[in-house]
Amino acid sequence: MEIINFADTPSLVSQYMSELRDVNVQSDMLRFRRNLERIGEIMAYELSKRMKYKTVDVQTPLSVAKCQVLDEEVVLATIFRAGIPFHKGFLDYFDSAQNAFVSAYRKYREKENFDVFIEYIASPKIDGKTLVIADPMLATGASMELSYRALLTKGEPAHIHVASIIASQQAIDYVCRTFPEDKTTVWVGAIDDVINAHSYIVPGLGDAGDLAYGIKE
Repeated sequence: MEIINFADTPSLVSQYMSELRDVNVQSDMLRFRRNLERIGEIMAYELSKRMKYKTVDVQTPLSVAKCQVLDEEVVLATIFRAGIPFHKGFLDYFDSAQNAFVSAYRKYREKENFDVFIEYIASPKIDGKTLVIADPMLATGASMELSYRALLTKGEPAHIHVASIIASQQAIDYVCRTFPEDKTTVWVGAIDDVINAHSYIVPGLGDAGDLAYGIKE
């Protein structure tokens, strides 16, 4: 399984990551959402370099041009609600992709213990297609795995791309154990070493859903 960590090579992603983490910038929800989208766009572009293409003839006003076009069916999946702007970044580039949506939530049994439940799924068939699952925060990996298992009810993908803004090392290890090693690629903006007793990534950036859309009650 290949892990692609954008923090290993400084780029504009590094700039956007710094703004996402910065408490002095986070109060601007529009900017926060846009930075999630921007990183999604950059990841989509880098991910596209790993895909298959075919040559087609395109008629121009003057002649015929040989052009390379994508030769894979792509399904973009995301986990509500924080994943929506991140997903939009991918969709802005893979504009003809099919889309899947999963609702996963934490149900707390006590202060620091919870179970993850899948409440809703809407997805096309994914048999033989390239599945991209985008969720900005990969804390334990449990929501990502359960979402993937739910999507498997719609078929078996040819390849899986797991995309996150920030992941904990624990979650990366968990994904490596629970996803198919021979057909999974993980894309992440940064990997943080710690998750706390509440399963939040440290230093992380806080609650991405609240920062994007407002504090939930």
